[in-house]
Amino acid sequence: MKRLRVLALVNEALVPPDSMEGRPEQEIDEWKTEFDVVQTLREMGHQVDVLGLSNDLSPLRRAIIDDRPQIAFNLLEEFGGIVTYDSAIVSYLELMRQHYTGCNPRGLMLSKDKALSKKILSFHRIPSPRFAVFPIGRKVVRPSRLRFPIFVKSVTEDASMAISQASVVRSDQELEARVAFVHDITRTDALAEEYIEGREFYVGVIGNKRLQTMPIWELKFTKSDAPLIATRKVKWDRDYQKRLGVETNTAEGLSPKQEREIVRLCKRAFQALDLSGYARMDLRMNEEGRVYLLEANANPNLAYGEDFAESAEVGGLAYEALLDKIIRLGLAYDAPWKGSPV
Repeated sequence: MKRLRVLALVNEALVPPDSMEGRPEQEIDEWKTEFDVVQTLREMGHQVDVLGLSNDLSPLRRAIIDDRPQIAFNLLEEFGGIVTYDSAIVSYLELMRQHYTGCNPRGLMLSKDKALSKKILSFHRIPSPRFAVFPIGRKVVRPSRLRFPIFVKSVTEDASMAISQASVVRSDQELEARVAFVHDITRTDALAEEYIEGREFYVGVIGNKRLQTMPIWELKFTKSDAPLIATRKVKWDRDYQKRLGVETNTAEGLSPKQEREIVRLCKRAFQALDLSGYARMDLRMNEEGRVYLLEANANPNLAYGEDFAESAEVGGLAYEALLDKIIRLGLAYDAPWKGSPV
């Protein structure tokens, strides 16, 4: 690919330094994704300007008008502290007729709203656990069709916020208490879905119309019999990871038929939710071998060595090639403004 002018969009608090040298591990974890992407793009020969955004879009407008970037590499996961506003940023990029990487506004909006996305999955007959939504301020009354154990999480928050081992409840009293906890911590409605005992898989999907899937990845606890839940500690606490023996690597022991079913489910979900660019699908398989799609994560973590990039590399797409493909998909995405007169 020829040398491009790239505008990297990041959270204002996550603008990466030029070097990791001398930085503590805990600090690096905060901005590792941003650092890996920016530094790698520069090593690939691209001219990369980093723009940190918080709650003001005027710097973005100025950068687009003055610097005329050929593509914006979107690493924003929120705006003004609100995770569902990431789709609004991408909508703004489209209004500015600016090429960008990752998912389009509609796909971001649908996938971030877990309740809405599950309804769409149900319409398309894509198996997903039965669920109910408990809005803030409403009495918690469990529908009779919703059976224990039940997993409780926020309808919109990601990165495992407010998720712990206590998220799995086994009585109406525990359900009421956990819903109240999610309401209090996240200030969002709570989603309660039937907890699927079994194996947990992650599958990376990349593409706009023609889709490619990465090798099926599996989460394992090699030193603990704790319920297999990707809690916030499991994802971000290194000491906790070591204690439980948290590992994610290529799933083993799946039959060719099971692998085909999982890949087919992931591609169908990607299309049903109007996703584009790249996404990670989270799935569960119960003891009988039945597979359920838990959720779709548009624009997942792109840090080098994390699940998405690692599975891509095992699938033959090295980190530089992965970023290159993401940029190509962004440039090729058929945004509505491309068919409109200037």
